[in-house]
Amino acid sequence: MWHGPALADLVGDVTAEQAAARPVAGAHSIWELVLHMTSWTEVVRERLVGSAKSEPTPEEDWPPVRDQSAEAWRGAVERLKDAHRELAADVSQLDDSMLIGRVPGKEHSVLAMIHGVVEHDAYHGGQIAILKRALEARAP
Repeated sequence: MWHGPALADLVGDVTAEQAAARPVAGAHSIWELVLHMTSWTEVVRERLVGSAKSEPTPEEDWPPVRDQSAEAWRGAVERLKDAHRELAADVSQLDDSMLIGRVPGKEHSVLAMIHGVVEHDAYHGGQIAILKRALEARAP
């Protein structure tokens, strides 16, 4: 990957305890970032088919971690992977005219929106990498 490790690689070895930790004061946890990226991937999918509401609520934008179990963490990671696979499948069905078309209710093109979600996840992937380094620095 041009931007560093892929998201699946970044979160693949993270435990639920590490995902919920806050090694950097005032920063989101890895888990919160995963839920946030999943939410926005799902919003983009909804917008592709014209079924998205205007903007996500604050809780939809940054979903809370309600269950800190290992199973819930693995589920969150799998949901992110599934959302990415589903978005990739949706995008593969678009032709050039659809890509340059406007997102329903927005001022930007579908292509700009797709680029935006990729850039969004690369940005938050960088944050996850930094949080992992901070966790390693705290480890005995």
